[in-house]
Amino acid sequence: MKIESFLKDVGGASRVTSARREKFRKGSPLPEPEDPIRALSDALHPDKMRFIVTDVRDVSPTSKTWRLRSTDGHIPIFQSGQYVCFHLQIGDSVLNRPYSISSAPFETKCDNPFIEVTIRRNRPYFVPDYFFDHVKVGEVLWGSMPFGTFYYEPLRDSKNVVAIAGGSGITPFLSMAREIAAGWLDVNLTIIYGSVHSSDIVCGRELDEIDRKCDKVKVVHVMSDDPDWQGEKGFVNREIIEKYSGEDTTYMFCGPYAMYTFVEKIMKEMGVPAGRFRKDAIAQPDVSLIPGYPSDKKDEVYTIKVMRGIHEDIIQAAASEPVAVAVERAGIALDTHCRGGECGMCRSQLLEGEIFVSPIGDGRRRMDKELGWFHACSAYPMSDLVIKIPIL
Repeated sequence: MKIESFLKDVGGASRVTSARREKFRKGSPLPEPEDPIRALSDALHPDKMRFIVTDVRDVSPTSKTWRLRSTDGHIPIFQSGQYVCFHLQIGDSVLNRPYSISSAPFETKCDNPFIEVTIRRNRPYFVPDYFFDHVKVGEVLWGSMPFGTFYYEPLRDSKNVVAIAGGSGITPFLSMAREIAAGWLDVNLTIIYGSVHSSDIVCGRELDEIDRKCDKVKVVHVMSDDPDWQGEKGFVNREIIEKYSGEDTTYMFCGPYAMYTFVEKIMKEMGVPAGRFRKDAIAQPDVSLIPGYPSDKKDEVYTIKVMRGIHEDIIQAAASEPVAVAVERAGIALDTHCRGGECGMCRSQLLEGEIFVSPIGDGRRRMDKELGWFHACSAYPMSDLVIKIPIL
């Protein structure tokens, strides 16, 4: 740095200010018609994409994997653990649904890039039923990606990861295992995977194959109801977790809410620091499992006035379902992504009435709580409501 003198150096600020004002004076009052950086960003991360289904295969008696390619050949870069959000119209319902990407990030960088999602249907359920019954090879789906912060971060996480999964919660860890096995991610991964029976392990064959071929990935199956199983039995408990844990471990969890509450308690008992226990966004469970939900209200049905600008709709909503579900069922577009209350994409305003906000994954900002804003995917009507939702 060259020092001239005190007056010259201080006076330099006024010269810079004068030069800026001159550039402003000569500039066009109209916005620049082309922004190459914005154009590049939009191309790499499109708002919505058209996917075409190129393959559907069974990965367990109750699970299938769909392979999708982008119709324009480009798929945005993602991290293992992130999800794609599908924009669907099923009958009169307009809705979004997130699914963790079960393929690996490196598979979007090949000559024919693709992603895969794995969906389980072990009981009748609205969107899985639609995928299983209607989404065949050649079907075109609209989607957006990538979303979510549930992925390995070397600046934060240790190199030794113990992943705890239940049911279809295996999908983000399958993506990670694929990435490790291909040499794109340098992590030691142990997957403790809880299933009911060895005859129905989601992606079990592929997981075991990776375990055999890659010394950085170990898969531990735990069966809760399989008397003939020769490995770990019962539920995933502290004894099993400690048995397969080493020093300096990051724990990651993806699975149903009931399993999460149990694992979270174990993490606290083990003294695992909060920063070393990561969980995926958890969809809101049945209201009977939500702490603080007023059970005497669960059978009530209320009226909601939904306002979008000057447009108004009157819909019916059960107290046992999130506001977002009632809005979607009525065919009103509402942008939801995580379905667990965390991301804020479905942020809406309560103008009149009373709601119950689930404490599970409540990602609202403090000011939103004070000013009556809520996330529609995790809020339940407790009276007739008047709400304002974003215009899409």
